[in-house]
Amino acid sequence: MAARKLGLEPVIHETAVVRDATLGRYTEIGARTSFVESTMGDYSYVVNDSNIIYTTIGKFCSIAAMTRINPGNHPMQRASQSHFTYRASAYFEDAEDDAAFFDWRRSTPVTIGHDVWIGHGAIILPGRSIGTGAVVAGGAIVTKDVAPYTIVAGNPARPIRARFPEATAERLMQLAWWDWDHARLCAALSDFRALPVDAFLARYEGFAAQPPDSLDE
Repeated sequence: MAARKLGLEPVIHETAVVRDATLGRYTEIGARTSFVESTMGDYSYVVNDSNIIYTTIGKFCSIAAMTRINPGNHPMQRASQSHFTYRASAYFEDAEDDAAFFDWRRSTPVTIGHDVWIGHGAIILPGRSIGTGAVVAGGAIVTKDVAPYTIVAGNPARPIRARFPEATAERLMQLAWWDWDHARLCAALSDFRALPVDAFLARYEGFAAQPPDSLDE
């Protein structure tokens, strides 16, 4: 079966909720996913039944189903941590929601780098940073920052291993292939598929990234 054709306009499933968000080119938001006050870079996607808020996502990220990124905190320091204290309009006539509470929530955004894979059912807690090239295993609960090109798993998530040696990871960061334009990505497709990472780097190191706005159909 052929994959869904993506293009310059984001593909948003009719059942998804997208509000106050910025989506890049060749992006996709899956069924029943909530994507609120967040940004997703070019070529990234999230599939079904996920919830993402107050998050910046880089390019080429793959986010699996049923993930939760930046889940809500409750005000444990108050006499009551219940919903009614900050979503008061749902409970009381003429009551307003607690704007300061939501400003507090926004003050702990999640940041996800480029080419990150987040597995099925993973949870990333508020304020965390996931480095470029990292892998968050399915079901992991991320309570600490994740370094670039590191695989983490478990509850709480802990490093399992590095994807590549440190020198290779640094070369990939320098290459920054995620900033290549669409034509260059297409031209290099067979090498992305077939070349070992060090051979890929040897072939393409020294290529200056072309401006992202040169991308076209």
